[in-house]
Amino acid sequence: MQRAAHVGSFVRRGTVGAAATRQGLKCKAPLQLTSRAYSVVPPPRDSEEKRMLDRILRVDHAGEYGANRIYAGQMAVLGRSRTGPLIQEMWDQEKKHLEKFNEILAENRVRPTALLPLWNIAGFVLGASTALLGKEGAMACTVAVEESISAHYNSQIRALMEKDPERYTELLQVIKEFRDDELEHHDIGLEQDAEKVPGYWLLKNAIQLGCKAAICISERV
Repeated sequence: MQRAAHVGSFVRRGTVGAAATRQGLKCKAPLQLTSRAYSVVPPPRDSEEKRMLDRILRVDHAGEYGANRIYAGQMAVLGRSRTGPLIQEMWDQEKKHLEKFNEILAENRVRPTALLPLWNIAGFVLGASTALLGKEGAMACTVAVEESISAHYNSQIRALMEKDPERYTELLQVIKEFRDDELEHHDIGLEQDAEKVPGYWLLKNAIQLGCKAAICISERV
């Protein structure tokens, strides 16, 4: 089955080989932001906009936090395997995402989700348990999670574009860049035989159901 069938309507750059993709993970240019009075998020005009922005920042931070814990779990099991360096490269990129959202939350005085302790444990357990199925299991988890995160980022991009793309230029730039990184991880997972793990579709759907629940809860709590 062609990869397009798995990625659906995602906005994507061209499909590349695993080696070229891994090289791309190392060669990302830093975010180029403008010289406005704020770095990423504009000061909210009213309470409604503040609630919207708080939800976006809170859930995105939670997603990147959870992804970091998943990769930590995978490395705990597969860190010394041949797949370890590739997982580490993707994890290093996720660490940068989380660091950026930590900065944005602090700058805008947005509290993280109250469920971070739960995501801390759940993410690690998910990463480690799927890695126990071998490289294919870890990559199946990566495909499922990154596809969910990318789809969520896409929904945020559409919402912000519909509201005021000029006002949210910097925030859109951050979300788009991180979305593209997640899609690269998704592609790497497919290239690294994610679909070969027994029960791939069942495992993928179960993980994505959990991701949807986590997104919904983290926006509100």
